[in-house]
Amino acid sequence: MNKGIQEIPLRRLVSQSLKEEVYHAHLSSGLDVYVLPRHEYHQKYAVFATRYGSIDTAFVLRGQEQATLTPAGVAHFLEHKLFEGREGNVFEDFASLGASVNAYTTYGLTSYLFSATDSFYPCLGLLVDFVQEPYFTKESVEKEQGIIAQEITMYEDNSDFQVFSNLMQALYQRNPVREKIAGTVESVHCITPEVLYQCHGTFYHPGNMVLFAIGAIEPEKVARLVEEKLHNGNHSLQGEIRRLYPSEPISVDKHRIDAQMSVARPLCYIGFKDVRLKHGDELLKRQLATSLTLQLLFGKTSALYNRLYESGLIDATFDTYYTAEETFAHAVLGGSTPDPTKLEAAILAGLREARENGFTEEEFGRQKRKSIGGFLYALNSLEFIANNFVSTHFRGSSLFAYLDILKKLTLEDVERSLEEQFKEELMAVSIIQPRLE
Repeated sequence: MNKGIQEIPLRRLVSQSLKEEVYHAHLSSGLDVYVLPRHEYHQKYAVFATRYGSIDTAFVLRGQEQATLTPAGVAHFLEHKLFEGREGNVFEDFASLGASVNAYTTYGLTSYLFSATDSFYPCLGLLVDFVQEPYFTKESVEKEQGIIAQEITMYEDNSDFQVFSNLMQALYQRNPVREKIAGTVESVHCITPEVLYQCHGTFYHPGNMVLFAIGAIEPEKVARLVEEKLHNGNHSLQGEIRRLYPSEPISVDKHRIDAQMSVARPLCYIGFKDVRLKHGDELLKRQLATSLTLQLLFGKTSALYNRLYESGLIDATFDTYYTAEETFAHAVLGGSTPDPTKLEAAILAGLREARENGFTEEEFGRQKRKSIGGFLYALNSLEFIANNFVSTHFRGSSLFAYLDILKKLTLEDVERSLEEQFKEELMAVSIIQPRLE
C-alpha cells in the first residue's frame, strides 16, 4: 500500500425513489469516483470518461490567452490511439484477464469501459493506466490516419449515416455538431503526435473526468485503487477548461438537402432545431418532456403513427429521438419512405392537428407510465446505468434525478414542448433518393 495515500472519505448518496445507494469519492487529483454496489450481479462494469468530444475543437490552455484550434476528429482519433500503448495492444491485456473492453466518442464525451466477471480490480487498474498513459509516435499516428480515413470512407457509403450527417449540416450553421465525429479524410491527416499529447494533457486531466463502477464490488477498495494509480501522476488542479464554441444563429442553415445514393427506397429525416438550451436538471426535464411528446405523437400506438403506417408512407424503419446538450439540441424523426414529399406534408399536418387539439389526460398518463416502466426495466442493465450515469453527470444532473423528474412531468409540460420544439421555421429535411443509373 502506498504510504502517501491518506484515508479517502466516501459520501453515501441515496436515491429514495430508486432505492439505490451510490458512494462518491473526490480524489486528490480532482477525479470524481462513483461506485454503485450491486451484489446480486456476477458481472462488474466500469466506465472511465472524459468530458471531451468531437465538438471540442477550440479551447484556451491554462496560462494562455491565445485560442488553440485543432482539426476535426481529434477526440475520436485519440480514443483509437490510447488502446495502442507502449507495452502493446490493450485489447489483448483485457482478454487475458477474461474481460471485454471498448470505447466510444460522442459530440460531448469520450468513454472507456470494460465488463468482467472475475479479475475486476486488475482490470480497473489497467483501465486507469492505459487511459492516463498516452504513447504516440509519428509512425503509429500515420498508420492510424490511414485506418480512420478508410473508416470515414466506409461511413460515407452508408446511407443512414449520410442522411443524418446531411441533416446536421442543414440544421446548424456554425455549431461543430454539424461536423462528423470522426472528422474528414483531410482533417485526420492534419493530426500529429503533438496535437494528441496536447489534447490529452488538457482534457484527460482527472479533474475533467469521472469514473463510475457497478457490480459486486467494494467502494473503499475501488476508490483506494484509483487513488494509488493516479497518486504519482503529479496532477495539479487545472480548474475549468475554457472551451470556445461559435455563436450559433437561431435559424437553420438550409431547409432541405437532397442527395442520391445506391438505395432501394428513399430515406427521409426531418429535424427540428431547439434553440432554448438548458443546463442540469432543467436540461434533463426538457429532454424527458420532448421525448415523451415524440412518443405521444409518433409512438406505435399513436393515431398519427398508424395513419402514416397504414398509408404506406412509413415502415418499421421509422424512428424518433431527441438529444440535448448544453450547446445544442434537436429532435429527429424519419426513415425509409416511398414518397418523402408526402411524408413531410403528412407529418407537418399531424403536428398542426396535435397543436390544435392537444393531448388527453388519458393519452398522457398512459405514455408516462410506459416511459417510467421502460426506465425501471432498463435499470436491470449495468451497462445502461453506467453510461447514463456518466452522461447525465457531465450535463450537470444525475441519473438519480431521472425518475423524480419524469414522475413530475405534467400534461402542460409536453404541450409546451409540442408548441416550442416543433416549429416549421426551425425545421430541416434531409433526403436521399435512389441513384439514377
